[in-house]
Amino acid sequence: MPLKNTPGEWGGVSKTLHWLIVVLIIVMGYLGLTMVDLPISPHKIATYALHKSIGLTLLALVALRLLWRLHAGAPAEIAATPRWQRIAATLTHWALYALLLAMPISGWIVNSAAGFPLQWFGMFNLPAIVGRNHGLHEQMAEVHEFLFWTLVSLATLHALAAIYHHFIQRDATLARMLPRGWLRRHDQGDTT
Repeated sequence: MPLKNTPGEWGGVSKTLHWLIVVLIIVMGYLGLTMVDLPISPHKIATYALHKSIGLTLLALVALRLLWRLHAGAPAEIAATPRWQRIAATLTHWALYALLLAMPISGWIVNSAAGFPLQWFGMFNLPAIVGRNHGLHEQMAEVHEFLFWTLVSLATLHALAAIYHHFIQRDATLARMLPRGWLRRHDQGDTT
């Protein structure tokens, strides 16, 4: 599998970043939804620290993914895909990128406004991006949660569209983002 994207398939770098981000988002969702209900304890503090560290990692990975996409481009559109679906896919992809950047940045603001230190896996501290502010903390916590549920909704739609393309339209949309050989390609002779 080539590292760079080709006209017919996402390359190894794009696939690796895509699936790593998916896994980390699932982990973050689990941590975010369960950590708020934990009793005050060293475990709760460690869980919040892990959530923050993974969030910072996601911010870096999404930035890297965007830079790679700008550098490596994207596979050619599948010719049989209706124009409205191509437009919807493009808008969805860019909305997902925006949400994947906004989520960790909003979390960073929540943390900064609360006045907590922000460390990346205990190795180094990052600066606060806003001053301590209780009102801003509360407001951005709501924004952070709203962005999460928006991301979950859009990512679910994205996954359902890929499944629809594979099983209903029987094209290579899903297969060309999976590791080679995971799915038989249903592209009816179209190698793009």
